[in-house]
Amino acid sequence: MLWIKAFHIIFVASWFAGLFYLPRIFVNLAMVEPNSLEERARLLLMARKLLRFTTLLSLPALALGVWLWWVYGIGKGPGNGWMDVKLLLVVLVIGYHHSCSVILRKFESQSMHRSHVWFRWFNEIPVLMLTAVVVLVVVKPF
Repeated sequence: MLWIKAFHIIFVASWFAGLFYLPRIFVNLAMVEPNSLEERARLLLMARKLLRFTTLLSLPALALGVWLWWVYGIGKGPGNGWMDVKLLLVVLVIGYHHSCSVILRKFESQSMHRSHVWFRWFNEIPVLMLTAVVVLVVVKPF
């Protein structure tokens, strides 16, 4: 079980690294001048590659988490309300990841009109979610 847990943590950390950086690319895309086609193309390529890689990292993170929960029973039973909240946060992280892919498609079609300031705030969401998940898993407050 410890090997499964270790690899789950590694893949979750890697997944979040991508979720931390992808919105930073969006900040830069939102700041690109309309006539700077090469810069825009380069940032879009970086974002596509990072999204693909981040998506690939999310799959084993989720699969190993399900394995720990289902097979080993981590977080099941009375006194494990923290796991319910953690699972809700995992669903929100998946939603955030999906919203990143929607945002990238909008940038690619030139229909994204949010400011770089909006993306700077958007970039803080995965930090808050990861903080909450780690506190729930380590402290198990309820």
